[in-house]
Amino acid sequence: MNSSKPLDLSARNAARARQAILTKPPGSLGQLEELACRFAAWQGRAQPEDLRPAITVFAADHGVTVEGVSAFPSAVTTEMVRNFANGGAAICVLARALDARLEVVDVGVAGDVSALPIVHAKVRPGSQNLAKQAAMSADETAAALETGRAAARRAVEAGANLLIAGDMGIGNTTASAALICRLTGAAPELVVGRGTGVDDAGLANKHRAVKTALARVAWENLSGLDTLSELGGLEIAAIAGFYLEGARLGVPSLVDGFIASAAALCAKTMEPSLHDWLLASHRSAESGHDLALKALQLPPLVDLGMRLGEGSGAAVCMPLLQLAVKLHNGMATFAEAGISGKSA
Repeated sequence: MNSSKPLDLSARNAARARQAILTKPPGSLGQLEELACRFAAWQGRAQPEDLRPAITVFAADHGVTVEGVSAFPSAVTTEMVRNFANGGAAICVLARALDARLEVVDVGVAGDVSALPIVHAKVRPGSQNLAKQAAMSADETAAALETGRAAARRAVEAGANLLIAGDMGIGNTTASAALICRLTGAAPELVVGRGTGVDDAGLANKHRAVKTALARVAWENLSGLDTLSELGGLEIAAIAGFYLEGARLGVPSLVDGFIASAAALCAKTMEPSLHDWLLASHRSAESGHDLALKALQLPPLVDLGMRLGEGSGAAVCMPLLQLAVKLHNGMATFAEAGISGKSA
């Protein structure tokens, strides 16, 4: 069910051979060259097609907010989902600018968003307080994973050849920090950050909540799925499922920031070969993101000091990726241009 499609290494090698005969010194386009070759391997084409991104934002609330870990009340999740539906959020602006498909999925919003024109797949109205008990039951985690998988299938069926997952959920940096600590072994002091902009008291609350949650499961031998249930959130689980299904279908995912990387870490524990189908977009300003990226072995494309979520950091990288593909396909070879190659 979870196995990733193999990469087409012959297409990648053919793309690298093409890069060697384009009218430029070898390697002079730096990472853009290898990015084009990676898309060749993903698409099974020496000259990959232009990128058709699909952005899916998964929204859910978190019971851990009762611990005072956020600068904003939980009601903001519902209000922001309404903003998504009205086209007013940052990711909406970016999707329009990119002509990208945008879908918003309610996987666990506590408030009533039933009248909004979004995908309604609520597993439950928010997770439990992970500092006190498992955030989700095993069945709820499985349902959220399947919600993500179904969203990936819809995106691919609609023509996407690159997937972007976004998140919305007050309290989700706390859940993500707990997951990253557990899955990497990093101390909370290195991972827990200010999220939505909590003050010193709020930051202390976040540290305490994460430490309490980690202590609660410290002596348990947890699988990746168990870890997700104990310390995660409904939208985090959905993003993990989104990545897993994309890899199964042979479509890569561009990983956004802190929350998306926590989801990717969880998904990778379930399917190690998932790594081949992930590309990190940016380094978030959120504490601990760099640790998560290193654990994923995914170097980020850019560092713009962003920490918004919603898939915004990934969306901002799309023009860069499009240009990598267009340069690869559109440049003349030395033979086509009648230009002498490198001297022997």
